[in-house]
Amino acid sequence: MVVIGEKFPEVEVKTTHGTMKLPDAFAGKWFVLFSHPGDFTPVCTTEFYGMQIRLEKFRELGAEVIGLSIDQVFAHLKWAEWIKENLGVEIEFPIIADDRGVLAEKLGMIPSGASNTARAVFIVDPKGTIRAIVYYPAEVGRDWDEILRALKALQVSDKNGVALPHKWPENELIKDHVIIPPAGTTDAIKDREERKKKGEIECYDWWLCHKSL
Repeated sequence: MVVIGEKFPEVEVKTTHGTMKLPDAFAGKWFVLFSHPGDFTPVCTTEFYGMQIRLEKFRELGAEVIGLSIDQVFAHLKWAEWIKENLGVEIEFPIIADDRGVLAEKLGMIPSGASNTARAVFIVDPKGTIRAIVYYPAEVGRDWDEILRALKALQVSDKNGVALPHKWPENELIKDHVIIPPAGTTDAIKDREERKKKGEIECYDWWLCHKSL
């Protein structure tokens, strides 16, 4: 099972958009891979609808999306057809047909004692490094807005060298401010105090300082 900070495993997969090599197919881009327990199931259908109507928001952040289950590709195609005909949205992102469970096993997507994948999400950066992993059980659907928030937060963190608080950018304590990593030396503490006096940053204490971007 892979962990955060590892490279996404190199693998060739069958998808509704043809054969793809991962992570090479998204080289230089962020991508979000998510698994679902099965095609033609109620919760998964609501998730696919929800993802599709937010797909442009992911792309605005420079990220692509790809789905996965251990169903065969014809089932994916028929299900996507059903969604278009009955729910009025066309699934534009590829769906992996991992019918032998090879990638699902590598990524640890199949829970103990289960035959289908859990609701797993992997956020992968442009260098092919896994930056976030989220798991939900089959009976609980995911919130794609939270995945969008996490993706944006990772990008802001990388660009600015900061951390992001709970529920950023709508945190209850510091609103849309970002958190400055804690000081590691006495000189850094003094620097924080000077910056606070100048109004450059705000602090509850030297180890909890924040600022606007």
